[in-house]
Amino acid sequence: MNGELLLVLLMIIGLFSKSSIITIAASCLLVMKLCSLERFFPLIERRGLELGVLMLTIVILVPFAEGEIQIENIYHIFVSTTGWFAFLGGALAVYINRFGLKILRTQPEFIVGLVIGSIMGIVFLGGIPVGPLTAAGITAMLSVIYRGISNER
Repeated sequence: MNGELLLVLLMIIGLFSKSSIITIAASCLLVMKLCSLERFFPLIERRGLELGVLMLTIVILVPFAEGEIQIENIYHIFVSTTGWFAFLGGALAVYINRFGLKILRTQPEFIVGLVIGSIMGIVFLGGIPVGPLTAAGITAMLSVIYRGISNER
């Protein structure tokens, strides 16, 4: 019953914070749990992140498929400062996310802090949820910086 209660709490927090993603995700898991479909949880946990990244990549590539982005648009990326910043920002983000994936796989208990921190960021900072992978990547980066400053291993 503890899991169901936490999912309901997340649904309520999602409603109050106007985060439909949290509300829908918690609702789907609660329905699955109440319908005795927990046997699919390991599959979702194992392959869900890959499916989510696939869907995000498809969404990002739609302008290419619709012809909204042409070869000449790509040329401008490499001849402007802002274009280079976008290029470097994208490369740095996926590099940092790599370490986030490692944290999520090796220390799944951090997901609680990531979810609560994300909810607080939505509620109090007006943030937009970008997912646990990015949050975990930033966590990994902050951990490395902290260990470097504090000489902690």
